[in-house]
Amino acid sequence: MKVYPFKIPKTANDALIVQEDVEEEFYNKLHQHEEIQLSCILKGTGTLIVGDAIKRYRPGDVFVFGNNLPHVFKSDLKGQGKSHMLSIFFVKANFGGQLFQINELVSLNGFFAQVNSGFKLTAPTQKHVRFFLKIRDCIGINRFVLFFELLSCLTKEPKTQLSSNDYKTRLRDIEGQRMGKVFDYMFSHFQEQISLKAIADVASMTPTAFCRFFKLHTRKTYTQFLQELRLEHACKLLETHSDKIMVSDIAFQCGFGSVSNFNRFFKKTKGMSPLHYKNSKRVRF
Repeated sequence: MKVYPFKIPKTANDALIVQEDVEEEFYNKLHQHEEIQLSCILKGTGTLIVGDAIKRYRPGDVFVFGNNLPHVFKSDLKGQGKSHMLSIFFVKANFGGQLFQINELVSLNGFFAQVNSGFKLTAPTQKHVRFFLKIRDCIGINRFVLFFELLSCLTKEPKTQLSSNDYKTRLRDIEGQRMGKVFDYMFSHFQEQISLKAIADVASMTPTAFCRFFKLHTRKTYTQFLQELRLEHACKLLETHSDKIMVSDIAFQCGFGSVSNFNRFFKKTKGMSPLHYKNSKRVRF
């Protein structure tokens, strides 16, 4: 299967697609599609790459991805059983060009103004989870009524932007396949020291060409992206194993060459020290 484009299964008359994924891991290939995607994580943890950003995900999280925004969920596979996600897909144009201009729905334009870069709800609650469950269990007009209520709710809630505003790259098939291979390799080997030549070989490129290619499609250098991937894994360990492992051990387990480099990069990125982060977090799953 080609990585790009990714097709959402639907019939010709579907304007709203509801998909439930209950698997050992979510679809783990970098992909993009024309539909806007609303997703609620019911079970499972892992790392999300979206556009030029790397984020952790956990149960209760609600994400929104704009159309053709590349993303991939990389599930944590050790000891968590099956992952569970509900997603809603739709194309704005399928509702008609004037629908969202009527007075009753014009307030939803705030949602569409924020969707291109993707966002997650800053403080999701069970109320948001119930919306997704009800939409899954409804059909016909009732599903549409709940869908518009969900859009209204998402418009008003505090949000955290995912990708940067200037990320507008749409990858061609071959570019998507190449980036997918690179991300797969990085996820499998980030705890090791990955040389530039090694990762360039994965992409079948020279180191110089790879650096240009990677920066073009992620807005970051390869080294910066790799460090951020390691950092998100460190955050996971700090949240879930805070009483069982020392911060210095986490630094080395995540591929950082020294504790001082780890502490410096962590504070620069997260705005606090690893120890402060460790003490401030409460396990949510």
